[in-house]
Amino acid sequence: MSFYRHAMRRAQNNWRQIVTIIPFFWLLLFFLAPFFIVAKISLAELAIASPPFTSLIEWTSNGVMTIRLVFDNFIYIWEDSLYFDTYVNSLKISITSTFLCLLFGYPIAYAIVRSGPVAKPILLFTIILPFWTSFLLRVYSWMGLLADQGTINNLLISLGLIDEPIRMLYTEFAVYIGIVYTYMPFMILPLYANMEKLDGSLNEAAADLGSRPTNTFFKVTLPLTVPGIVAGCLLVFIPATGEYVIPDLLGGGNVQMIGRVLFNEFSRNSDWPVAAAVAIVLLFLLVLPIMVFQHFQGKASGDQ
Repeated sequence: MSFYRHAMRRAQNNWRQIVTIIPFFWLLLFFLAPFFIVAKISLAELAIASPPFTSLIEWTSNGVMTIRLVFDNFIYIWEDSLYFDTYVNSLKISITSTFLCLLFGYPIAYAIVRSGPVAKPILLFTIILPFWTSFLLRVYSWMGLLADQGTINNLLISLGLIDEPIRMLYTEFAVYIGIVYTYMPFMILPLYANMEKLDGSLNEAAADLGSRPTNTFFKVTLPLTVPGIVAGCLLVFIPATGEYVIPDLLGGGNVQMIGRVLFNEFSRNSDWPVAAAVAIVLLFLLVLPIMVFQHFQGKASGDQ
């Protein structure tokens, strides 16, 4: 019996190790490996070849291996104002869009949590329903709504509110509309999951102690939903910063974001080293807020 128990315990430990290794292998295969490939390309030079960049490792006639690292691509990005302005504009649009998603998504998630047992699944279904349709189809539908002769302008003219169409499509306003509409569920669902786990007796206790509903919300509910707010903001901010399709279709090339610059460098200019350098800088811009958040979260947990 002791041998059997020992074998079972050993099998359980091995199984736990296997389960732990699988996520690390997944990250190594689909995150770290592509990252190192892009980093390698960013340190190469442009070449008229296939692929269009030089090799980092070269062998001399004497059989000596040499490694050639070129940082000119990063210097070029730093010196060219186009890339800096595009990074700033991308961050501005993504931060503003994230704030708008939080502004509209928080009360929606709060209302879903407070709704009845019949209305709650219906409301959740309406939030998830856009995922059942094509992303491109949803963006193209907004092009029809925001066009000069589109549904919104025709409706405003028929109501007598305007005399001539308002230019909405191919503007920054259209890009904001597209990003907020597309990424709103990514804000609502984490907030809903966080609010659903809150203990309702805390609000009742605050009311029994004489706290007003507004004061209870800001002193009790809002602090407890900070993890959901952070999760939703990261899920919106990260993909919105590198967005390409929405600025290209709804912005019409008038709204420059870093995703479009990456596309132009890779496909039109065939300058893979510069494009890879742009992608590496973008990655660090996106990873930095996550690292800062984890640092302060760990510090707060340590203080408690």
